[in-house]
Amino acid sequence: MARSAIWKSIVDTLSAEIAEGHYKPGDKLPTEAQLAARFGVNRHTVRHALAALAEAGTVHSRRGAGVFVTIKPTDYAIGRRVRFQQNLAASGRMASRRISLMETRACGEKEAEALQLAPGDLVHVVEGVSLADGVPLALFRSVFPAARVPGFLEAMEGRQSITEALAVCGIADYTRAQTRLTAKLARPVQALTLQIAEAAPILRSVSVNVTEDGKPIEYGITWFAGDRVSLTMAPD
Repeated sequence: MARSAIWKSIVDTLSAEIAEGHYKPGDKLPTEAQLAARFGVNRHTVRHALAALAEAGTVHSRRGAGVFVTIKPTDYAIGRRVRFQQNLAASGRMASRRISLMETRACGEKEAEALQLAPGDLVHVVEGVSLADGVPLALFRSVFPAARVPGFLEAMEGRQSITEALAVCGIADYTRAQTRLTAKLARPVQALTLQIAEAAPILRSVSVNVTEDGKPIEYGITWFAGDRVSLTMAPD
């Protein structure tokens, strides 16, 4: 009876601290050993409390990584117009991006095929991390035909929005021509950047966007953290 009261007390304490924002969605809770020392109990009692929190959907465990406060999956619409900031705003989330790479280089074979380029044609490449409320949601790589948007990288300076940068380059609108979704397992670097466990499930989206005249303008690959997003198919 005493042990039951203790684990329930731990559940109540941690639930209250999560509700008050001491631990925010996506935050990692202290380890079992740290919680056991804090509450003066054995790890079995702590494990019982964490299991109850997990059953309630308050936390979830990632093998080899620990126990984390649950993040409500972000609804992300995939339709004719896919816009990162608009999608997150529609879900009530704050969108942001960290750009890790901007370069101009020769295109690869798949990039050339997707963008209808000749082998070796130059492309602009932007890579980075997309975040929802400051939590990593996805890794992305966007590739653009350099001849069609010669000043694109300059337009991206100081911006997080690809749509805005394309507009500066004269591309007022573009639509999604195709999207291919594939389930994958996170590789070590991907897991580190997304703050998930290695081999955790991720969703890879490979897409092509086209301009109003039907010419390919963007070849994109996005790797979504599997438990942080709900991809929905939208008619537009």
